[in-house]
Amino acid sequence: MSLTALVTGAGGQLGRELQGTIPAGWTLAALDRTALDIADTGPLRVALDRVRPAAVINAAAYTAVDKAETEPELAARSNAEGPSILAGACAELGIRLVHISTDFVFDGAASQPYRPGDATGPLGEYGRSKLAGEQGAQAANPAALILRTGWVYSRFGNNFVKTMLRLMAERDQLSVVVDQVGTPTWARGLALTAWAGLLHEDAHGIYHWSDAGVCSWYDFAVAIQEEALALGLLQREIAISPIPASDYPTPAARPSYSVLDKSSTCRDLDVTLTHWRTQLRAMLADLKENSDG
Repeated sequence: MSLTALVTGAGGQLGRELQGTIPAGWTLAALDRTALDIADTGPLRVALDRVRPAAVINAAAYTAVDKAETEPELAARSNAEGPSILAGACAELGIRLVHISTDFVFDGAASQPYRPGDATGPLGEYGRSKLAGEQGAQAANPAALILRTGWVYSRFGNNFVKTMLRLMAERDQLSVVVDQVGTPTWARGLALTAWAGLLHEDAHGIYHWSDAGVCSWYDFAVAIQEEALALGLLQREIAISPIPASDYPTPAARPSYSVLDKSSTCRDLDVTLTHWRTQLRAMLADLKENSDG
């Protein structure tokens, strides 16, 4: 008899990858944001009673970083109130919970990879709402596992990689920020790590996940073009210029450094890191083969 996992936010990048990486012995109930608002207690309890999951992976989130500056209430509802309500319901019903969070809980002032226990200091409304969600989930359900990540991309939805591919096909030149540093994360690898967290029932508290290595957005863009040209996803090379973040102002401030230390995740969840460039190549091959994103 298989166990059931409920995935919230199932229509997003991670939600789609979770649906394609289900471990043996498990079945999946996938609910997107139109089917379930985790901040709405009544429908949430109805869904949990109907599905009766052994575990929940919460991939539901408000992710519009810049819009959050003018929509803080919407961000807080999805990212702070919702995870707290969900965590409390899971604790009451004895359901394992894995909750996805973000590198935006940090201020970017560090010079070495952030460990899970390092001091937080979000720069904007999005990061503040996600930090509040972490804190609320842990308070309501100390057994919950919080998995922070950043720079997520996949063949699904809208993300930096797909935006770059589109602009590289349309334009003769691009300028990309060079003084914000982090690590790209293929959503498929993140999905596999979330499943690993779910299966390690003794693991709880905060963990970090991204792919291995470090780069700037400029480095990432250059790699995207090189790999896409090699795969035939792009037909011509264009000039890509590095610019400071000050030349590309956004409503929300971004951390200038958001590299995450994944050592405890590898140790406790028995997962293995792969370099971001290798993962990028694999995702682009996946994108070339499939057109359902």
